[in-house]
Amino acid sequence: MLKDMVSENLINLKIEATDWQDAIRKAAKPLVEANKIKESYVDGIIRAVHEMGPYFVLTKHVALAHSRPEDGVIEGAIGIATLATPIEFGNQDNDPVKYIFTLSAVDNNAHLSALSDLAGLLEQQEFYDLLDQSKCPKEILDYINQL
Repeated sequence: MLKDMVSENLINLKIEATDWQDAIRKAAKPLVEANKIKESYVDGIIRAVHEMGPYFVLTKHVALAHSRPEDGVIEGAIGIATLATPIEFGNQDNDPVKYIFTLSAVDNNAHLSALSDLAGLLEQQEFYDLLDQSKCPKEILDYINQL
C-alpha cells in the first residue's frame, strides 16, 4: 500500500529547481538521505531520460521518476515532491511538471499496490489541491494514511 512506502521525511514541498535534472535530484534527495536509494539510482533516472526521453511524465504535470532496482535501490519507498515553479521535461503532451513522485522499487512486483493507490489519488483534484496548498508534509501523509 502507498502508506507503507511514504513517510513524512520523504515529502518535499515547493522545491526550487533550475531545470528537470535539478528537479529530479532535489526530489530524490530525501530518499538518498533516508538510505532508501543510492546516488547512483538518481544518476540512473537522469541517464534513462537522456536515452529514452521523459517516459515517466505520465499525465499532465506529473512525473513518476524511477530507474532499475540494480541502479541503487536499498529499500522500497515513494518520495513526493512539489515544484515551486513547474519545469519542462520535454514531454509536450504533459509538460510542465509540477509534481514528482520518486519510486524506489526493489523488484518488479513489490510496489504494485502502492502504485495502484497512487494512480487513484492522481485522479482526484482534491489531492492536487492538497499538494498545492499544504504547508507541511504531515498534511499530505495524513491524507494518504486515510486511504
